[in-house]
Amino acid sequence: MKPTTPNVHQNTENLTSDESGIVLDPSDKTARISELAYYKAEKRGFEPGRDLEDWLEAEQELASKEE
Repeated sequence: MKPTTPNVHQNTENLTSDESGIVLDPSDKTARISELAYYKAEKRGFEPGRDLEDWLEAEQELASKEE
């Protein structure tokens, strides 16, 4: 039985690259923002009603790291 190779072809029209040439998938950026926002919420004990604030702070933090 011949081993199969995973299909590595993907739709690349939504991909971008950063200054280092690393290809970024926009969904990965969303995942990173989500993770940062989660840890911000966790740090303050998941106090309700601050989801948007956590998300916006995480977006800003990620954007400043990308500059």
